[in-house]
Amino acid sequence: MDRQPSPEQGLERLFLTEAPGQRGVWCLRRGRGRGSCTDSTVGSCVGSDLTRGAGGEQSLVGLRGGSLDVREQSRVEPAAGEVQQGHWSLTEACPEAERARPRQPRPTAPMEGAMQLLSREGHTVSHNSKRHYHDAFVAMSRMRQRGLLCDIVLHVAAKEIRAHKVVLASCSPYFHAMFTNEMSESRQTHVTLHDIDPQALDQLVQFAYTAEIVVGEGNVQTLLPAASLLQLNGVRDACCKFLLSQLDPSNCLGIRGFADTHSCSDLLKAAHRYVLQHFVDVAKTEEFMLLPLKQVLELVSSDSLNVPSEEDVYRAVLSWVKHDVDARRQHVPRLMKCVRLPLLSRDFLLGHVDAESLVRHHPDCKDLLIEALKFHLLPEQRGVLGTSRTRPRRCEGAGPVLFAVGGGSLFAIHGDCEAYDTRTDRWHVVASMSTRRARVGVAAVGNRLYAVGGYDGTSDLATVESYDPVTNTWQPEVSMGTRRSCLGVASLHGLLYAAGGYDGASCLNSAERYDPLTGTWTSIAAMSTRRRYVRVAMLDGNLYAVGGYDSSSHLATVEKYEPQVNSWTPVASMLSRRSSAGVAVLEGALYVAGGNDGTSCLNSVERYSPKAGAWESVAPMNIRRSTHDLVAMDGWLYAVGGNDGSSSLNSIEKYNPRTNKWVAASCMFTRRSSVGVAVLELLNFPPPSSPTLSVSSTSL
Repeated sequence: MDRQPSPEQGLERLFLTEAPGQRGVWCLRRGRGRGSCTDSTVGSCVGSDLTRGAGGEQSLVGLRGGSLDVREQSRVEPAAGEVQQGHWSLTEACPEAERARPRQPRPTAPMEGAMQLLSREGHTVSHNSKRHYHDAFVAMSRMRQRGLLCDIVLHVAAKEIRAHKVVLASCSPYFHAMFTNEMSESRQTHVTLHDIDPQALDQLVQFAYTAEIVVGEGNVQTLLPAASLLQLNGVRDACCKFLLSQLDPSNCLGIRGFADTHSCSDLLKAAHRYVLQHFVDVAKTEEFMLLPLKQVLELVSSDSLNVPSEEDVYRAVLSWVKHDVDARRQHVPRLMKCVRLPLLSRDFLLGHVDAESLVRHHPDCKDLLIEALKFHLLPEQRGVLGTSRTRPRRCEGAGPVLFAVGGGSLFAIHGDCEAYDTRTDRWHVVASMSTRRARVGVAAVGNRLYAVGGYDGTSDLATVESYDPVTNTWQPEVSMGTRRSCLGVASLHGLLYAAGGYDGASCLNSAERYDPLTGTWTSIAAMSTRRRYVRVAMLDGNLYAVGGYDSSSHLATVEKYEPQVNSWTPVASMLSRRSSAGVAVLEGALYVAGGNDGTSCLNSVERYSPKAGAWESVAPMNIRRSTHDLVAMDGWLYAVGGNDGSSSLNSIEKYNPRTNKWVAASCMFTRRSSVGVAVLELLNFPPPSSPTLSVSSTSL
């Protein structure tokens, strides 16, 4: 019986061998039987060119621009390094191709005593220990305490501090440069440090291991310079934070100097700001008395100095001079040039400044005194006489606060007042006036608020009172020469102007001016038209009296007062007749909002441009308002209170000139029509023990 051929007989084999002298290049040869091979070369390829065909067949690509299919026909095991039809093994012959060939997961060979695991591509587990760094540094700290593996000893004064260079270099740029550059210390095991406190260095080395340090009054003055030297900015910042929390009038100058010495710019700015904001108290301290002349000059010449009155600056200067009068009397003229003498009252100038021997014996000081008195004697020329010494100071950090004063509601006239702080969006009740006032004129002069005239429910008033935000008190001022309610009030060049109104018998066109420095009222030119329910505003150094009621009709006319020539002249009339309107100036334009035209309460708004000499309409308010007040603050116009034709209002809306839209603002505590409104720039607000109310904006 014929023997069947073995599976190997008659089959052509393909052998894959590495080309001589060309590592990684493989030649495919034909042959029959084990070990037999012809010299005919089918082709060559790089091991990574071996791929699996889309249909599951195996192919060897790169052979003369094509591919050779190797399909399954036999299960005979090939010799190592050969490729057979139907079965192949490239593990030894072509390792790169073997690694590139896709594989199915297969059980790994079990290790003795081990479980059998699956090999899955991309299946791993990531581990991240959050405590590793902490535990490692704790261990290194313990090693340092025991002296294990320490490779550096720091010598400072009589103290020796052992440590590890790698720890110090990893935390401090100073030590990193010392131990990693070509410095002699990088090869030494003992290093001596200078200009650093031993205890501070010990604390900072301990910080390098533990990331913990306690800063207090007992170590901050040595710790901060040491941290600066070692460039440990985190510790340096902690020291600055502690010193910032310690600021007080008694030490702020010392902290400012300390910050300047060690280039702590943020602390320096904060300490300097604190000095300016608390100057009255700082000027009474020993630190101030010991300041050099240059620093005193810098302080008293600052526009940002927070002082209730220029009298405080004058007294501070004299106190500093008299602390060492023999050495410092020569500096009086330079110091007096920084005191804004024109802002002092005439009584103070004559009773204190002129009477002070240190001042009156210097010719330069006499010239300054004459300049101040001239400023007082020629109030109508103050716009021309203005210098840096006539400009009121404005404290850095001060913000605008809106005051709503008096007014009335159904069957009531108010003497109480409230104030709105835009920084906190809160209303605060402040001290009440001594007299109830509706139809009142309100304006700010310097850092005080003035309530002028009005109606108390019985009679029209000539009385005036002013509010001091520092003491949260009202005090009486000199009364006007005429009773006035429904008047217009505005301030210009430190003077308070009152125009028009009603005296209880007739509508007025007269006007007068009050000088807080001299405490006197002076009559000025009368308006061309009688006006009650009029509003007055200041624009470009002139006063504008807008609209009103002349006892027969509501007015659209407007007139302008020029203080230098003491005369009123007409300007373009409004687009609508308006009495009891709100008037304010914003971004060089005069705005008038709402009011009454004789038939109805208005919500329309218009704007006057002095350059164009014409009025134009802008977006109307959301609510009709008359007997309200209008004020500019933070780039917005605020329409406050008033009457909508049927009831008094506590609502407020504000106008954005950039979007030409009105939006709601926080409401007042109290409904107020015929209210007076003004804005003060304040640093410390609210006053102590003031009730507050936070009211979110409501839809109008």
